[in-house]
Amino acid sequence: MALSVNTLNLLNQYITGVMERAEHHAPNVDEIALAIVGAIIWKVTDEDIQVKTYSGQMANVLWMTINVNRYALVYNHENETIEIREGSIRGNALYEFTNATPIIEIKQAFNNL
Repeated sequence: MALSVNTLNLLNQYITGVMERAEHHAPNVDEIALAIVGAIIWKVTDEDIQVKTYSGQMANVLWMTINVNRYALVYNHENETIEIREGSIRGNALYEFTNATPIIEIKQAFNNL
């Protein structure tokens, strides 16, 4: 099930959860996640953001719409990256990011969406 993130408070709750989980389970993306959130805020509007819920709690998957196209932001456990995927969590991976990714690549990726 998905929850619409339509307030700054909900976005803050989502980011806080992601950061807490990343510190323990995904240290390879805990820093770059903050830059990605900035790009999301830059390119989408409130009603264009949804997050997956699991047992009533917000999970790591985020869906966003940019220029009428839907994308999923997911953590890939196999290669320990955050990916932007086309359309859904099973869509083609368009971009992947880690803490080693230069910030300019995030800007370029979001400009290309």
